Amino acid sequence: MSTVTAEKPLVAISIGDFNGVGPEVILKTFSDARILKLCTPVIYANFKIFARYKKLLTHEEVSFHSIKSIEEVSHRKVNIKVCWENDYEINPGTPTAESGKCAFISLEEATKDALKGKVQLLVTAPLDKKNIQNDNFNFPGHTEYLAAQFSNTEPLMLMTGESMRICMVTAHVPLKDVSAMITPELLNKKINILHQSLKKDFGIKKPKIAVLGLNPHAGEKGLLGGEEQTIIAPLIKEWKEKGHLLEGPFSADGFFAAGTYRHFDGVVAMYHDQGLIGFKTIDFQSGVNFTAGLPIVRTSPDHGTAYDLAGKNLADESSFRQAVYTGLEILKSRTENLTQKA
Repeated sequence: MSTVTAEKPLVAISIGDFNGVGPEVILKTFSDARILKLCTPVIYANFKIFARYKKLLTHEEVSFHSIKSIEEVSHRKVNIKVCWENDYEINPGTPTAESGKCAFISLEEATKDALKGKVQLLVTAPLDKKNIQNDNFNFPGHTEYLAAQFSNTEPLMLMTGESMRICMVTAHVPLKDVSAMITPELLNKKINILHQSLKKDFGIKKPKIAVLGLNPHAGEKGLLGGEEQTIIAPLIKEWKEKGHLLEGPFSADGFFAAGTYRHFDGVVAMYHDQGLIGFKTIDFQSGVNFTAGLPIVRTSPDHGTAYDLAGKNLADESSFRQAVYTGLEILKSRTENLTQKA
């Protein structure tokens, strides 16, 4: 068997909730063997789960190689690193205690290998944020969990697609808490992570960044809220005085409707739905969720478990496939960036 020093990147794939569309989009992605020329996939799961889905979805053409450690990987096949021995039944469309437990085990084992440097890229299939909760996972999602594992207290959810890249200052938090969280310190941290990521991960030497306002019509000069005048605009001014290309605050509705996003390398949204409604409307098929600021490259599709589609052979794998490709592109950009600095 080949070792982890082969030229093709090793891609760790967590299965997510196995009663969601994760197994289906993984099967459909790797049913095209050409992807094996670019990377070596390692799915952290159980062979029997995928055997059942192969039969259910009639994707028998995918050939799996079962391994117990990353050192046993085959670079010519899709590998399954066995993370649990129990023979759990699948119940597509319905989350179960077993699917939540296995979603965590898969993510935990994949993350451990990433922490040890045994894999170069982590791609996470969708999980059920409520169903996965346990004593070791008390987080609102992948992003916060991974940030904690890598001792990074300020992760950045960066959505990237064909038309735009957009990050959220606040992500998985209730809307009622957003305003109090928008501080100069937090906003500055998020802009800095985005700025550095655009340079290091996407190869943009002098990024042009747009910042959205928090309130309707970007506050209407204080009439509809003061955060734009007291926090957002002054910080943009500071960045511009240092020679950076920042503009805003923009009114979010007009920003997306007028296509203004096309003129920027990155966009900063203040909260989850402000950024994601625009992004998913425009870039859903090509959309990828990338966690900027981590020492490893982690991507995922821009959709959830889609229980209503699970097991019906209706799930579109485009976003998951793109998550693999985008992760490989970012990995290449990081490598080239390090080479240039050396």
